[in-house]
Amino acid sequence: MTSIGAPATDKSGAILHEVARYYADKVQAHGASPKGVDWNSEEGQILRFRQLANLIDLPGDFTVNDLGCGYGALLPFLADRFPGIRYHGCDVAEEMIDAAVRLFGDRRDARFTVGATPAQVADFGFASGIFNVRQTRPDDQWAAYLEATLDVLDATSRRGFAFNCLTSYSDIDKRRADLFYADPRHLFDVCKRKYSQRVALLHDYGLYEFTMLVRKT
Repeated sequence: MTSIGAPATDKSGAILHEVARYYADKVQAHGASPKGVDWNSEEGQILRFRQLANLIDLPGDFTVNDLGCGYGALLPFLADRFPGIRYHGCDVAEEMIDAAVRLFGDRRDARFTVGATPAQVADFGFASGIFNVRQTRPDDQWAAYLEATLDVLDATSRRGFAFNCLTSYSDIDKRRADLFYADPRHLFDVCKRKYSQRVALLHDYGLYEFTMLVRKT
C-alpha cells in the first residue's frame, strides 16, 4: 500500500487528515458495514451504487478506480454485474483499507492503496459519499476541495466518472451542521464546462442527494 498526495486545494493534507480520522473512527465503531462508512442502511448504499453504475457503457472487462473506497463494498456490487472488471480502491483512512484487504485482499481482480489519488488511469472513476462530511470546514473551503477532487477523478478516468453529493434542495430543518449540501446546478455547470458535454444529473431516486455522471466518449 502506498501513500499518495492530496488534491490541489489541500496541499498540507489537513483536510484529508480530518477525513481519515473521521472514517477511521466510524469503521472502528461499526466494522465493515454501511454504518462503518456513515450510511444509514445497506438498502441506501445499494441504491447509490445503482445510480453510479448508470455510467458504465461496457458489458465487462474494464478497469475501475474507486476513490474513497471505504471497505470496498462497491467491488462485489460491480463484479457481480460486470464480468472481468479490474478494480482499484483507494482511501485516505488506513483502517478502511485494512478492512477492505481483510474482505477482498485475496481477489485477483482487486487491489487497494492508502491515498487520495488513484495510482493509475482507469476506464471509469467513482466517488461515493466522500463529499458529504465537511465537519467544521467552511462551505467555500470544502467546495473548493470538492472541485479539486473532481479534477483528480477526471485526470484518472478514460471513459468517464461518477460521484454523489448531498443536495442543497434538502429540507433546511433536516440538515446536519457538519455535512455539506452541494448545489447540483453549479456542479452540473462545472462538469459541462470543464470535463465533457455528456453530463447527466440524477436527482430522482428518493434520497436527499444527487448523482452526477460524466461521460467522456
